[in-house]
Amino acid sequence: MKAAGSVLLLCLLLTGCAGSGNWSKPGADSAEIGREYQDCRELADSAVDTQAKIDQDIQATRASDAQRTSIIRSDQKILRDQTNDRADAIIASCMQAKGFVTPKK
Repeated sequence: MKAAGSVLLLCLLLTGCAGSGNWSKPGADSAEIGREYQDCRELADSAVDTQAKIDQDIQATRASDAQRTSIIRSDQKILRDQTNDRADAIIASCMQAKGFVTPKK
């Protein structure tokens, strides 16, 4: 089940490399936005890492229960989504604390 945890961490890292979103700040160029976003991404990755490892351990204990495979897959997706949502919230809070804003939707 270590592979599932590795996949989760890889997904988190890849989303961090995907870009800095639509953040803006008067006077900030794209390089500064990218640096600040990466700083916030690293903070988020660090914050969710412990929970991701706990989720990995929980899933590992359930791996041998073949009759519940669809439930396990569903649980994994829910846990992954919750981890990503938490990371996104941490990034948003961090960027806002640094004075960045996103366009209203």
